[in-house]
Amino acid sequence: MQPDRLALLAVVALPFLGAAVAPLVYRVLGERTAYFAAAVAAACLGLVGFVADAVGTGGTAYVVEWIPSYGVSLAFYVDGLALLIGTLASGVGVLVFTYSGGYMHGEPGQAKYYATLLAFMGSMLGVAFAADLIALFVFWELTSVSSFLLIGHYQDADASQYAARKSMLITVAGGLFMLVGFLLLAVVASGVPGVGSAFRLAGEGSILASAGPMVDALRAQGLFVPVLLLVGVGAATKSAQIPFHIWLPNAMEAPTPVSAFLHSATMVKAGVYLVGRFRPLLVGDEWTLVFGLLGLATMTVTAVLAVGASDIKELLAYSTASHLGLIVAGYGMSGYLGAETGAFHILNHALFKAALFLVAGIVAHEAGTRAIDELGGLARDLPITAGVTVVAALGMAGVPPFNGFYSKEFLFHAVYYTAEHAVADGGSVLWWALPVVAVLGSVFTFLYSIRFLMLFFGDRPDALGDVHSPPVAMWLPAAVLGALALVVGLGGVTGTFGVHLTPVESFVRAVMDSSLAPAEVGEHEFAYYLPTEVTPWLIMSAATIGVGAVAYPFFDRIRDGVRAVRSVDPLRPNWYYDGVTEGLDRSSAIDLVQTGDLRTYAVALSLALAALALGAYAAAGVAAPALDPAGLELALVVVLAVAVVAALAVAAAPSHIAGVLTLSILGFMVAIFYILGSAPDLALTQLVIETLVLVIFLLVLDKLPAFYGTVDRFRAARDAVVAGAVGLTVTVTVLLSTAGTPDDVIAQYFVEHGPVPAEHDPVFVNAGGGGNIVNVILVDFRAFDTLGEISVVAMAALSVVTLIAMRERGEIQ
Repeated sequence: MQPDRLALLAVVALPFLGAAVAPLVYRVLGERTAYFAAAVAAACLGLVGFVADAVGTGGTAYVVEWIPSYGVSLAFYVDGLALLIGTLASGVGVLVFTYSGGYMHGEPGQAKYYATLLAFMGSMLGVAFAADLIALFVFWELTSVSSFLLIGHYQDADASQYAARKSMLITVAGGLFMLVGFLLLAVVASGVPGVGSAFRLAGEGSILASAGPMVDALRAQGLFVPVLLLVGVGAATKSAQIPFHIWLPNAMEAPTPVSAFLHSATMVKAGVYLVGRFRPLLVGDEWTLVFGLLGLATMTVTAVLAVGASDIKELLAYSTASHLGLIVAGYGMSGYLGAETGAFHILNHALFKAALFLVAGIVAHEAGTRAIDELGGLARDLPITAGVTVVAALGMAGVPPFNGFYSKEFLFHAVYYTAEHAVADGGSVLWWALPVVAVLGSVFTFLYSIRFLMLFFGDRPDALGDVHSPPVAMWLPAAVLGALALVVGLGGVTGTFGVHLTPVESFVRAVMDSSLAPAEVGEHEFAYYLPTEVTPWLIMSAATIGVGAVAYPFFDRIRDGVRAVRSVDPLRPNWYYDGVTEGLDRSSAIDLVQTGDLRTYAVALSLALAALALGAYAAAGVAAPALDPAGLELALVVVLAVAVVAALAVAAAPSHIAGVLTLSILGFMVAIFYILGSAPDLALTQLVIETLVLVIFLLVLDKLPAFYGTVDRFRAARDAVVAGAVGLTVTVTVLLSTAGTPDDVIAQYFVEHGPVPAEHDPVFVNAGGGGNIVNVILVDFRAFDTLGEISVVAMAALSVVTLIAMRERGEIQ
């Protein structure tokens, strides 16, 4: 296998291996497991760099067959966008794991914490590099599952449980919509000549490689808009776009390192990654209307909500949703300007927002509070943290020359360009609302960013106690992120004088190219620098900062107004969410089904399976085969009659022992049936199993009451109906499955390949090498299936032994 392919597989597999051994490592290293996890993340970062160096950013696919019969493969794709998300997941992971070494001191559940966080990192790396729709969906859902566990880390806290359930419900539901969109894409792709595999998303012979024919096919079948909306729902729920943004503030119940990792640099980036990945296929007028408007609305609404926040992590949560809206809005604009806006702001936002989350953790950890009104003047106690905050908060505010200014400038350019050309082409003047809304949202972004910055300056509240210096493991990762954000920002300053930060510009250019539609590809170089001439978008930036500076002295009044509006229930999405979920709880029949009675569960499961099977037969229009009793031998009729009588006797048996003994008669009649059917090997197997089961049952029955007891008529009638439905289903299934007479009889294959071949080498692999065809099928042809069955039996036996031991110790009743 080529080194680059092996390295790419290792990038995705290594975090899961680290997660598997993390509990064992914790037993040895204790809280220093954080640095083991950081080493795993560092190894992944190195492997990402190796892959980037080996194959570049032009787009390379690697395919490992997974389910060939359905065209599903474990395919990976390396391009600029994948490398950006992979670098953020592993690079920020190194810093967050290191930070956790100080922050999580004395916290409960650390073994689970590090194992789950490593599994999440692996899932996110899988999302970044997946080039197959099914593989992408699997990794996508793994991020939801692992984030559910991380958000609910403090599992004894009601708020933590509520937040975990909300995030799981919203993101997983959105993922199901996305899956439907993927399946529709695959159905259409199967009829497009240039697509070699219906589920292949990127690479040679993929959906994206045949974007033009795919779009024509989607529009011809009327599926373009449905696919766009279904994929959009998946992206919107994961990236907290309105009205699905409500899960993100609650997710701040997680430990701060989780917030920094999942909700600034990785998980929420999965949604914007999806938008960037599908942009070359779906970009157009409908795309701009959906994602352009959705992104700008999210950017503005959540920025307003951030101004009304009372907790520093709540402020950062709404801020995250706002900047994700900026990225979505950027990708929503057509032309290369939209692609470069989304690509550059993914990088900038990850740097300054991860730094600010780590700052928030330091403040809460050392000051003992996260309440905004109780904090101020922290720069004297936390000078390094204050320096990081200056760089990151001003970057978040979009103040030049800090890094966030340049990508926000690109957004202003993109929305102005889109509105100008739409109106010039005869569109409505309402298109000019795009730049107006972009500026409005940016003004509120400026306000909450400066408010966060002022935690470190101004007067110190009297109620604020002693603030201690954080350990190196906490301030160093924040400082590294702040330094990187500062370097990117200063790169724009040097770029003004012709000295460009070439590695950053080349990388962002590669990310931008990944999201360009075929019609947008051209000689578009990416470079960023401070403006050297007056442009409409520069005026928009100046207006943002000017209006924000004038409005900041009235911040408290603006905040109180936002809180007053937010307190009106019909204006709160959470009011609708809580009402719907509580209504579903009240209206559900959960208390009728979840009774704790095994009989109730068996009834529901049996009836459901019978209804599904019989309904499927009816829908398929199958007919039962004609029965010809003339060919039955007298001996066979007698055996079957005895079996029927034994079955009826089981129902009338007065005790456990009588029932089991009567049931064994039925088993022995089945063995005789096999003998009469010229299958003595099956008969022998049946006799052995029947005898063993009978002996085991009799040994167990010695510990049970002697009689069944009484049962009321209603329960007896219900059980009779269930048993009859199951019996009818099994009978119909057997009749239908045995009615076919295929030309290719599988039994002949077993007969030919089961025995030892006439001529063979000392070691042969093309034959079973046994004399008993049943044994050969079980241990050779069905080897893995049999191994699985044995494993299930072994696990069940261990569970029984454990329960018995616990009962003897009095741990259970």
